[in-house]
Amino acid sequence: MANKIVQTLSGTVMEVMRAVENVTNCNVTTNEKNDCNLKATALACVSIIIMAILSIVLGSKRSVKLHREKEVSGETTDAMSRKEAIYFPIIASLALFGLYMSLKVFSKNHINLVLTGYSCLLGVTALIHTSRPLVKFLMSAAISEITYHILFNRGEGKTKEKLISFKFSTYDVLCLIISTTIGVWYLIKKHWIAKNVFGLAFTMNAVEILYLNNIVTGCILLSGLFFYDIFWILGSNVIVSIAKSFETPIMLVFPQDWISNGINGSNFVTLSLGDVIIPGMFIALLLRFDHSTDRKSDIYFHSTLIAYFIGLTATIIHRIVFEEVQPARLFLVPTCLSTPLLVALLRGEMGTLFAYHDHPERKTKNKQSKDIVNAKNSRNVTLPAKDISSTKTYRRYQRLPE
Repeated sequence: MANKIVQTLSGTVMEVMRAVENVTNCNVTTNEKNDCNLKATALACVSIIIMAILSIVLGSKRSVKLHREKEVSGETTDAMSRKEAIYFPIIASLALFGLYMSLKVFSKNHINLVLTGYSCLLGVTALIHTSRPLVKFLMSAAISEITYHILFNRGEGKTKEKLISFKFSTYDVLCLIISTTIGVWYLIKKHWIAKNVFGLAFTMNAVEILYLNNIVTGCILLSGLFFYDIFWILGSNVIVSIAKSFETPIMLVFPQDWISNGINGSNFVTLSLGDVIIPGMFIALLLRFDHSTDRKSDIYFHSTLIAYFIGLTATIIHRIVFEEVQPARLFLVPTCLSTPLLVALLRGEMGTLFAYHDHPERKTKNKQSKDIVNAKNSRNVTLPAKDISSTKTYRRYQRLPE
């Protein structure tokens, strides 16, 4: 009898506790809800900032390594010139407007299908290149690296012509399998994690291989895109319309409802890849400049990276507080441009900073060519001994005795 009474009382207590819990949950104060939403939003913003900073740092480090490898091998790098930097915002505007007009003519679903497939293919390619060092580091103990060489020639002997020469290793095959799997996942689910994986791969790959030839070019490019953003975002709704119409991996995203919905969240904080890649190219150039000097500290790289962090944080806070679309480069360009210039001014290195060039040998060759042309047009020719020995056409420029 006593046991039945105890069981009955226990059951009653449990029911009362459940009822109290339900009432408590139903009567959560507005402040508590706001605190929960604020924490979720803060988590999303911090995640976006970390992804952007991480991709710039890794891409910049890899760009320094790639630059050194090309210097050793003598391979030249295609870098953006001042003229190309001037035309870039104009070309980007034409492409953007053309894409916007295509939405008025063609079906949005068809355009989305083409762009998704194309961007997915590029994403797989970028992910293969970006993930190879990590895969090699993780799998080197389990899988040995075996190199394969696919070679197709036409003809024999002196008429032999190489058509295809492609080298790859077991790690490349493994990267291809992983990247293709993520690509298929993105095509089927359009999941935000897969979108971020491709976005990070795009960003790191672009910062690594896209070069600005000097600081002046970087200043021109950032300044031009500063006004580009003001016109197309604040002056019109073209960029916003395109961003909402397509589901391509051109943004870094993180759900604000991550705490409540987990990986199935849908209310995203977003950041365009262009707001990471363009400043990232400039920051990578500053890191290469730091490595070209004798000092041990990367002061220009670190200071500009901190400035980028401040500008990006200000952008995201402004978007959340005022709930309106704000061009990120409206904050990023002033901070990223003013910081290295201020550091150079304080250190007395303004001339050194603007004189830096990724490929100084190109300047030497261009100067040598100009000297030869000037010598051709002059009556008295006096070439340096180094130029005389290295110029096959020197005799053409010698003045014949009268």
